[in-house]
Amino acid sequence: MGTRTAWVLHVDLDQFVAAVELLRRPELAGRPVVVGGRGDPTERAVVSTASYEARAFGVRSGMPLKIAARKLPDAVFLPVDAHAYEAASEEVMTALRTLGAVVEVLGWDEAFLGAETDDPEGLARRAQEVVLDATRLHCSVGIGDTKVRAKIATGFGKPAGVFRLTAENWFDVMGDRATIELWGVGTKVSRRLAGLGVRTVRELAEAPVETLVAEFGPRMGVWYRDLGQGLGPTTVDDSPWVPRGHSRETTFQQNLTSRDEVRAAVDVLTRQVLEDVAADGRAVLRIGLKVRYAPFITKVMSRKLPGPTREGDVVVAAALALADELEDREVRLLGVRAEMVMPDEADRGERTPVRGRI
Repeated sequence: MGTRTAWVLHVDLDQFVAAVELLRRPELAGRPVVVGGRGDPTERAVVSTASYEARAFGVRSGMPLKIAARKLPDAVFLPVDAHAYEAASEEVMTALRTLGAVVEVLGWDEAFLGAETDDPEGLARRAQEVVLDATRLHCSVGIGDTKVRAKIATGFGKPAGVFRLTAENWFDVMGDRATIELWGVGTKVSRRLAGLGVRTVRELAEAPVETLVAEFGPRMGVWYRDLGQGLGPTTVDDSPWVPRGHSRETTFQQNLTSRDEVRAAVDVLTRQVLEDVAADGRAVLRIGLKVRYAPFITKVMSRKLPGPTREGDVVVAAALALADELEDREVRLLGVRAEMVMPDEADRGERTPVRGRI
């Protein structure tokens, strides 16, 4: 019998939202399917997900539906049905918990598994089997010795496959790849790294840590260096996920053209957010405002409140003060986010309902 080793597995549902829709509409199998907004590509909304057939034509999550329709006019456009996806996700996570592994839910369509086993590939295949049996949905599984490696490994297993990525093969697989292929490195960070002469994962792993700290700060500089080596947390935690905040946003079918319209929209969004906050029973620490000006320029601003508050009117006033700082331009999207005191902090204070007009 082999040595039992602690492994991290990352389970990722393949084209999850599209797959759930295909189960309800099997006649669409093999056709390009795009899910987003109310399913009307003439409206302002973005792609939530696209089937593999649609992705082959360049349709991606976050793309405006109108652009997706231009790329693929024959695609089937469907509205977002969050309740259906939440229900399917719960079935997936329930199935994974039958494996005897620790299950850390990351979102609707992905989770980490933590287990000691001498056959991680066997566990990965069992995970695929129980999910398929319970939901008729396929998933890919990445196997790693850290969460970072397991998460990245999943991409090499798609669709419906299994891939192992550890310290042993990290540089063979990832060394010559661009830094943007790392989990946690986006376009802006990859450009900043390129400005330092760091373009590949191996170059990031070998970069002087003082150079990275000078560019990104003492915490993130070290974190990016570790990321280049595939290092990261190894413990899978099944504690229930607790949101740091709640947010709501709206894309307007017609641009908002006056400050009064913007203030009215921010007021509505903030009160919707406060309804979610009230359900958590936690105080608000910070309020944020996201704006997308026409044609497509997005900015985010935030303001820390004088102190944690459960006064709804105080939060609304702070959001409106941010709205007054916006440029005098047409607005196509607004979003409001409230960051809250975390439960361990809230337990040290008085727990009372959010008050004010919500």
